[in-house]
Amino acid sequence: MFVLAEILRSLAFLFDMLFTIAYWLIVIRILLSWFGADPETTYNDLLRALYHLTEPILAPFRKLPLRIGMIDLSPIVAFLVLNFLHRLVVRLLTELALRVG
Repeated sequence: MFVLAEILRSLAFLFDMLFTIAYWLIVIRILLSWFGADPETTYNDLLRALYHLTEPILAPFRKLPLRIGMIDLSPIVAFLVLNFLHRLVVRLLTELALRVG
């Protein structure tokens, strides 16, 4: 049972890191969008990779009517959902590790 508890703790840590990285990638993308960075018109591979990694997270929220003029509020909703999922997944895995170990 000790091995299973350690695997669950490791998974909790892994998911914690993945959610944190996703959060910061979205923050960087938002900041770059304020400066007019467009992955379609640039040849910067890092910018394209950033958009390629964050687009699957933001795309479902863009389908919702969350635009007020030129302001897109979908990243805020994405942050809220990511935060909820982050806490839920990490807490569940940590609780399971405590119960097993």
